[in-house]
Amino acid sequence: MLNTIQFDLTLPVSLVVGLYAARNLRHHIQNNPNCEQTGFLNGSLFPHLTNPFCLYFTSCQQQKSYMCAIYIYIYIYERRSLAPSQVAKRKHGGDSSEDEDWNPEEDTKRKKGGNESRESYISPFRKPLTQLTNQPVCVDSNAHEALIRSILSKPFKIPIPNYTGSLGIRALGLKRAGVRKSLHDPFENGALVLYEPPVLSAHELIKAEKDKLPVHVVVDPVLGKVLRPHQREGVKFLWDCVTGRRIADSYGCIMADEMGLGKTLQCIALMWTLLRQSPDAKPEIDKAIVVSPSSLVRNWYNEVGKWLGGRITPVAIDGGSKEEIDKKLVNFMTQHGLRVPTPILIISYETFRLHADVLHKGKVGLVICDEGHRLKNSDNQTYQALNAMSAQRRVLISGTPIQNDLLEYFSLVHFVNAGILGTAQEFKKRFELPILKGRDADASGKDRQVGEEKLKELISIVNGCLIRRTSDILSKYLPVKIEQVVCCRLTPLQSELYKLFLRQAKPLQTLQQQGKISVSSLSSITSLKKLCNHPALIYDKCVERDEGFDGALNLFPTGYSTKAVEPQLSGKMLVLDYILAMTRSTTSDKVVLVSNYTQTLDLFEKLCRTRRYLYVRLDGTMSIKKRAKIVERFNSPSSPEFIFMLSSKAGGCGLNLIGANRLVMFDPDWNPANDEQAMARVWRDGQKKTCYIYRLLSTGTIEEKILQRQAHKKALSSCVVDEEQDVERHFSLGELRELFHLSEETTSDTHDRYTHTTGTNTVRSSRQSPLTVI
Repeated sequence: MLNTIQFDLTLPVSLVVGLYAARNLRHHIQNNPNCEQTGFLNGSLFPHLTNPFCLYFTSCQQQKSYMCAIYIYIYIYERRSLAPSQVAKRKHGGDSSEDEDWNPEEDTKRKKGGNESRESYISPFRKPLTQLTNQPVCVDSNAHEALIRSILSKPFKIPIPNYTGSLGIRALGLKRAGVRKSLHDPFENGALVLYEPPVLSAHELIKAEKDKLPVHVVVDPVLGKVLRPHQREGVKFLWDCVTGRRIADSYGCIMADEMGLGKTLQCIALMWTLLRQSPDAKPEIDKAIVVSPSSLVRNWYNEVGKWLGGRITPVAIDGGSKEEIDKKLVNFMTQHGLRVPTPILIISYETFRLHADVLHKGKVGLVICDEGHRLKNSDNQTYQALNAMSAQRRVLISGTPIQNDLLEYFSLVHFVNAGILGTAQEFKKRFELPILKGRDADASGKDRQVGEEKLKELISIVNGCLIRRTSDILSKYLPVKIEQVVCCRLTPLQSELYKLFLRQAKPLQTLQQQGKISVSSLSSITSLKKLCNHPALIYDKCVERDEGFDGALNLFPTGYSTKAVEPQLSGKMLVLDYILAMTRSTTSDKVVLVSNYTQTLDLFEKLCRTRRYLYVRLDGTMSIKKRAKIVERFNSPSSPEFIFMLSSKAGGCGLNLIGANRLVMFDPDWNPANDEQAMARVWRDGQKKTCYIYRLLSTGTIEEKILQRQAHKKALSSCVVDEEQDVERHFSLGELRELFHLSEETTSDTHDRYTHTTGTNTVRSSRQSPLTVI
């Protein structure tokens, strides 16, 4: 029947028949080496059809549809499993495991004795021949064969201009599923394992999909081998927090270790692990941002290079025009995927705030905020800019999370894990007010009990996302640190000027009456603090007869001038002059001098020039790059500098001054955290000598009240962060209002108050420094 009937097929039918013919054509050619002579339209391919197909496709359109189907089928079949690199190898005569026409035995024979090599061999399906003409003629076997070969000889090319692919030349073809493996050996000696997969029974292993089983997460041995025990514990805690394994649906934490415990190294180990590993055998994050004070941007960059070497390339932005910074930030934020070239951005708080609009346009896997107590005020622009960042995992580094009050502490916890303490108003009513009321020295027994219960409740919540270790751990690794509070009596000139100011200053009288500090009172407080340092610092006010100093000029010695420093006019300056002279003459130690005022640093310079001490000075006017150079030079054992002058506001955080082992805090700060930061510059990793810390205070003055206020704040911090339940209730709120009273009859007002409060002649808290009266 089929031999005599002419089919009038439509175009779709011709396509279907063409695909079927192409499939049989391939099998036939594979099984018939002599297919070139046999021909494929004589009925041998299709036993049930004896006439050539051209008889059935009478129109040119039908023939073209038929041939097109054949070409499409073979083209897709031959190319569907080839990667671009494999196509390139075939194109240039390289190895190709996909070529089914190649015979390994024949290859061996050719290599041994024949002149033909595999490189010179080309499959008959790869030889480019002449193409079919576009004439509507009957399909000829040789012409069709030539067309098929010419098609297969062309490599596949992605039809996108200048396309290279995400992996470039590293593409090896289709990824083949297999058993997952951890990046590092979890059973190696000393391995720090952050995650262990659950143990499965034999039955569960059989049912499980091997390519979906979780794997161990192991800290890179390069870092794991240098981490101390407390640092290993810290990295594990951080990883558990940012992966949501400690608090459900919360991915932030606070690293509240005291200064010198290696918080930076622990965070670098966390970042590197998240960028490389996860239980799913792929990176947990693709990018991370480190936000720090501007003085520490270069330090972070150096620390990453120190511990990771060339394994990673961070981007540090510590200067440049707005256009240059925007360009760098846009480039960083647009990177994504498994192979981000620069996955770490190090930036200052100020730069982040100014360029927040760029940083908000993408997602980041992790944000680390160094010196995170800068975020204690949730209303400032820096806090809001960082809080708006699209980053679920947040780590806040602060050795002093509580500096002034519990509401600031709430802001820090809320930043890393929003909602776990409720809103600010809820926190104040639920925790802050009862705890502070119970901490007051005049609190009733019931108030103290309620306060302690609320304190325990707060600690239990926060402990899930906060880790705190004290510097006592360092005693195993560092030399002894001796810290002394030295109370220095005022000179007669200082005493007369101090009493005159208390009698005349109206803002101070208002403060004593109302118990509130006004804006005008702050200037008066500053004047008293400067007077305690040296009368030269308020000499200009005496000349101008400012409020509180009317007639004070008559108290100065005849012919007095500020051009030369006169240590005998200041009790603290006399003590400092003696300490420096004894250190210089009897030891080879270097000394760091710290003050809150650059005017005081000017006095230090005059004293050093008078005594011919070599010195360097660091304050807010110095650039970041220059700071790093002078610190490196001072720390060198061969450097001749004896004294390093430091402004606590400009360089109190993050600097490493282990070249010195003696530090003098010339004046106290209202915030105990600032003083602790400054004093930690010398007693830290790398220090080889015994450290001596001298805190100078003017006896019976506002400086002792500041120290007492620091003790009150540190007691609150110890209760909440360090969980010390037996810290003394040092002073009542009424006593703290007595800031402006000069106690001339006492050797140390602070010592008297401690003794009265504890009922003994010793300081009860081991964290307090011994008092020395001079």
